[in-house]
Amino acid sequence: MKRIETIKNIINSGVVAVIRAESKEQGIKIVEAIKKGGINALEITMTVPGGLDIIKELSEIYKDENLIIGAGTVLDAETARLCILAGAKYIVSPSFNAETIKLCNRYRIAVIPGIMTVREAIEALELGVELLKVFPGNAFGPSIISSFKGPLPQGNFMPTGGVNLNNIKDWIKAGAVAVGTGGDLTKGAKTGDYDLITKTAAKFVEEVRLARLI
Repeated sequence: MKRIETIKNIINSGVVAVIRAESKEQGIKIVEAIKKGGINALEITMTVPGGLDIIKELSEIYKDENLIIGAGTVLDAETARLCILAGAKYIVSPSFNAETIKLCNRYRIAVIPGIMTVREAIEALELGVELLKVFPGNAFGPSIISSFKGPLPQGNFMPTGGVNLNNIKDWIKAGAVAVGTGGDLTKGAKTGDYDLITKTAAKFVEEVRLARLI
């Protein structure tokens, strides 16, 4: 049941914050800023130094709060297991990897694999995946969601890559149930402007809300 609740919460949130930082300390500051902005679905990528430590620390700090902490850029089942042990509530991959999906199914952890083709989407659905990551989104644009929804209306699609404040409405209107965004959301971290991250997060939340009203 927790697995389904995780997916529902991500979809309700509408935005998954993809966090890539240069250090553990910076990563935690980014998380705090995003949380203040109203985004509660966080994806700590395994490209972040000490990424597993960040997941473990955040999972302990926010265990009683409505914060969904997941792991991103998970390339294989071995890494997925380490992330789960560290406390990750969901696993995100940049590509389709059947063994990673099977491992997450084994431990009843939500998994969001990256897909680029209808064939990959179908194979993921056959393995029980509830949310499909369209990546890289900027290689296609919002129309790819409409194209996927044609033969696969039962699929839940979440684009990541190239999603920003200027086009997020187009992604939602095309049929995306949520979006993943990183660089456009966390760019303030490069100059230490964490208030900018908070303000940007709030804008993303508002844009999703408005797009869903249309």
